[in-house]
Amino acid sequence: MTSTTKPSANPLTVTAEPESHSITMTREFDAPPALVLRAWTEPDLVTQWLGPRGYEMIVETYEAEHGGRYRYLHRDDRGNEFAFRGVFHGTPSVEHGITQTFEWEGAPGEVSLDQMRFEDLGGRTRIVTTSVFPSVATRDAMIEHGMEHGVREGYERLDEVLATLAAK
Repeated sequence: MTSTTKPSANPLTVTAEPESHSITMTREFDAPPALVLRAWTEPDLVTQWLGPRGYEMIVETYEAEHGGRYRYLHRDDRGNEFAFRGVFHGTPSVEHGITQTFEWEGAPGEVSLDQMRFEDLGGRTRIVTTSVFPSVATRDAMIEHGMEHGVREGYERLDEVLATLAAK
């Protein structure tokens, strides 16, 4: 399955091959890689864009360094909370990307390994993220629970944060 959504000038492509444990997401941003990395690794910036619109984001811990942990909550307008956590592996950088585990606490023990690459497009950036899940069923459950919608809206919000940072 491959889907491309295009609410902005930079579409999100999500690829999930049948019987594969992985999802690959590709998206371009109108900002240089160093700025995109900054928005991805500084907690005060992450809270401004990660996740769908309409959710409050609360960062409990966010240590974007080798062995660093993160845990954050998304709270909807009815007070429902959705918690996520993981560990960074290696130090995030433009050259080496970001490698981290990811666990939605609503499905404890179903941990994915996420690897993100930053591709320099001459002042613009392409991000390619591959998430490997413990099973095809776990991967499919993430898709069915609206992962693509949340990523798409988060990336649209990231566009807004990057535009603000670039203007400074």
